[in-house]
Amino acid sequence: MKSQREVELNTAQNRVWPAFQANASQNFSFGRGISQDNTYVSSNTANTSFGIGGSLNLFTGLRVKNSIEMGKLNLEAAAADCDMAKEDIRIAVTRAYMQILFQMEVCEVAKLQIAIDSTQVERLTTLYELGKIGPSEVSSRKSTLAQSRLTYTEAHNSLVSATLDMTQLLELESPKGFSIVKPDINTAMPAELPAPEEIYQKALGTWAAVKAEEIRTNYAKTNIDLARSGWYPTLSMSGGLVTDYYALLGHTSKGFGEQLRDNFSPYVGFSLNIPIFDRLETRNNVRMAKLQLESQQIQTENVKKELYKEIQQAYFNAVAAKEKYASSQVAETSAKEAFDLESALYEAGKSTGTTFNEAKNNYLQSAANLAQARCEFIFQVKLLQMYAGD
Repeated sequence: MKSQREVELNTAQNRVWPAFQANASQNFSFGRGISQDNTYVSSNTANTSFGIGGSLNLFTGLRVKNSIEMGKLNLEAAAADCDMAKEDIRIAVTRAYMQILFQMEVCEVAKLQIAIDSTQVERLTTLYELGKIGPSEVSSRKSTLAQSRLTYTEAHNSLVSATLDMTQLLELESPKGFSIVKPDINTAMPAELPAPEEIYQKALGTWAAVKAEEIRTNYAKTNIDLARSGWYPTLSMSGGLVTDYYALLGHTSKGFGEQLRDNFSPYVGFSLNIPIFDRLETRNNVRMAKLQLESQQIQTENVKKELYKEIQQAYFNAVAAKEKYASSQVAETSAKEAFDLESALYEAGKSTGTTFNEAKNNYLQSAANLAQARCEFIFQVKLLQMYAGD
């Protein structure tokens, strides 16, 4: 699209240059016709003519100037459309990145689950060998460990799938060797969020969708000036060189070269066209251009309103994600403390395996919830930063 607009602009710019053309003709006349001395004779004649000429528009009612301006605006709008596509890709890449980060966190939680169950299998195996517990408790814990490993396998597969999505989005040949760098939590999760009105004011100057519509509004304004050019007179200049050779068949004529030299004739002329009445075509063209401007202005305002809604929604999503993250931190800390206490009681033989499993599952679930809340908060913050042009 951008390349097409560049060609269109170049075409409009070239209209300021003069146009040149060359011509040649050969005519034969049979019967009564006009002779070289401008009298009618009954004879066959041959006429050869050559010419080169050119024309230049001196004034076209500013039509060329406005066409060039509209071509430039079209090119700017095409560039803004490219930036819109880049912004969409940037958001998609950020979302894919956060999905990978979340799956990495889930894998870490799954590894922690395996580590806890492996430790318990070793402990129960030792107690079984000492004859303090029956084989059923060991088997039950081994089954739990196997389930934990299955959970990790599923989490790892989800991580591989998320990585594949990212590499396909980046159009990489293979996800092999691809990895991401975890963000600095302190910088990725600011203590304060800027107000949506502040972000919106920044976005008005940087967001490609708004820029594209504003450019198209200027295009519509220039289109009105182009339509008005139909009311203005036009002035053009033409000039050239002509010569010819004339022969009366059956009679002696001057030589070919001599006639071309003697008949050589330069010419120059001017043409003025003043519009008087064009069946109201120009008036209606101006009306239509004004209606197009009004429609474009409405479109621009709608895009701005939609942008503010998106920023406002992203802001409140970020606020909610921040509150959820803070609550998840408290829940995770409490669940870990409860699990540590239950682990101590279970290893001392003062608690049951059911109670231990419940405390462990609560801790692991709270850890997974914390990871999800953290990733969601980071994503919403990054989205607000993109809207602000950071």
